[in-house]
Amino acid sequence: MTEAVTRELMAQRFRSFLPVVVDLETGGFNAQGDAILEIAAVTLTMDPEGNLMPDATHAYHVTPFEGANVEQSALDFTGIRLDDPLRRQIAVSEAEALGEIFRPVRKAIKAHGCTRAILVGHNAAFDHGFLNAAVERCAIKRNPFHPFSSFDTASLAGMVYGQTVLARACRAAGIEFDNSAAHSARYDTERTAELFCAMINRYKDLGGWRLAQREQGVEEP
Repeated sequence: MTEAVTRELMAQRFRSFLPVVVDLETGGFNAQGDAILEIAAVTLTMDPEGNLMPDATHAYHVTPFEGANVEQSALDFTGIRLDDPLRRQIAVSEAEALGEIFRPVRKAIKAHGCTRAILVGHNAAFDHGFLNAAVERCAIKRNPFHPFSSFDTASLAGMVYGQTVLARACRAAGIEFDNSAAHSARYDTERTAELFCAMINRYKDLGGWRLAQREQGVEEP
């Protein structure tokens, strides 16, 4: 399978959308008022056999925006220490974090012949809500992500494995999961990316995607 055909497969697979896995660690549940503390994104690609696979990870510690709320219970849950000297040294603003993530996402969209990105997340509505709120706060004009559509791995894993908790779904899929490393945006995003790819590839191997193409009269490359 040539690179051009692989590119065409990716563009066809999700209606010209490129799946990008996103996870945010936040200071609470209110997307409008609570801070984003960490953000990570994993772009996906496709191998010559048409299997989806993780490509590159982009992750940042984020400085709370001015006036943002941070609940102590959220810090206790994630283990994030806002006063950690290393964190203070490497943390960036929301606008800088989004800019650094959106840049490679746009590049990946173009490289795969897609029109825009679609967010993949575990309980995706949560991450999507915070992402959209940050985009609005930072007055970003060119958001590469679809404004409301997303793929939720919690729902997909419930259907495929009967599990909705990320750790349990990963283990059901044969993916190693370290509970001590969980609730880091980078770690959770990378495991979610593996889980999403495993479910999509399993469906392909069972003939689901090809069967759907044939039923729709789509010719295989």
